[in-house]
Amino acid sequence: MLTSAAPTDLLAPLPALFVSHGSPMYAMKPGCTGAALADWGRALRAQWPQINAVLVMSPHWMAPMVQVMTTPQPATWHDFAGFPTPLYQLRYPAPGAPTLGQEVVRLLHASGIQAQTDDQRPFDHGAWVPLMHLFAQADVPVVQIALPEQATPQDVLAMGSALQSLRRLGVLLVGSGSMTHNLREFFGGPSTPTPYVDDFCRWVEAALQQGDVNALLNYRQLAPQAERAHPSDEHFLPLFFALGAAGQGARPHYISREVVRGVLAMDTFALH
Repeated sequence: MLTSAAPTDLLAPLPALFVSHGSPMYAMKPGCTGAALADWGRALRAQWPQINAVLVMSPHWMAPMVQVMTTPQPATWHDFAGFPTPLYQLRYPAPGAPTLGQEVVRLLHASGIQAQTDDQRPFDHGAWVPLMHLFAQADVPVVQIALPEQATPQDVLAMGSALQSLRRLGVLLVGSGSMTHNLREFFGGPSTPTPYVDDFCRWVEAALQQGDVNALLNYRQLAPQAERAHPSDEHFLPLFFALGAAGQGARPHYISREVVRGVLAMDTFALH
């Protein structure tokens, strides 16, 4: 059991969630996506009053092997530089959930995935920035899970699949990344949407709607402009964590399709 008060089963499992966490300034300038995510979070809590915890994978925690946070009260880590001073004053004081962290490790081991705990890990901005909009009161315990440095889409999908049973115990599994993530274009790009961004995003959406997991796993070969959308794939891989957690047959419910500065797609969706 996760806690003595945790239910053994819910009427229905929680959805899994993919969020694009954007620039750190998303914390202060939520735009359409932040507002939509906040609305979705309120609706989620109305439907599932007993949300026990959040388990989130962020590309800003990469490690040689799977690691799982067991920090009792994680600090808010401002793991970025060059932004306005008020951003560094923000805190997300959600508690950790060490018991859940231990259970995550147990489930991963049961599926043949090696993992270890980290009882010092703080929240990086890939976790706390979107959570500021999703659960603004910071009253839901949060655990992070590291993205293995050499992981493939198949590896990350398997990690999510190994943990999908947690959804019936009131745990919201979240993959936090970015639907497109070409930072060179973001910092020097146009202010109007760039066509390749929409081409890539809508290809992903169509594959999700069709349940075509094989196409998604091979997105770098099949999706239009994949290498331009993701010069490296660490910000796309958390999508597979959410997809694995959602289970076979899951389909997306889109929360946002906003594009920031023409190239940073903020696609955010629930999978169930």
